[in-house]
Amino acid sequence: MTKKLWTKSEVVELFQLEESFIAELEEEEILCPTCSEQSHAKLFASSELEKLRIAKTLVEEMDVNLPGVEIIIRMRQDMIRMREQFDSILQDLSQHIQESLKHKR
Repeated sequence: MTKKLWTKSEVVELFQLEESFIAELEEEEILCPTCSEQSHAKLFASSELEKLRIAKTLVEEMDVNLPGVEIIIRMRQDMIRMREQFDSILQDLSQHIQESLKHKR
């Protein structure tokens, strides 16, 4: 079973980065942690860790600033959504063609 939520300290250790970097990403609304009702600790979901991984790579290896990171991540999410829509359209089209072929036999 994979873990669903990580604490800030776990994320810092996992990605080997400074807490200030996470705070900057939160301030720019690139990362959006959830809060635990029990401890009021900020927790990060898998989707947020993926954004953090991308942000870290863009900043450290490609020297992209945080506004650029936000734009790139948003565009990536839009592309993923469009790809999912396209896949759904192709699946519907494939089913329609298969049904048409069955009726012609």
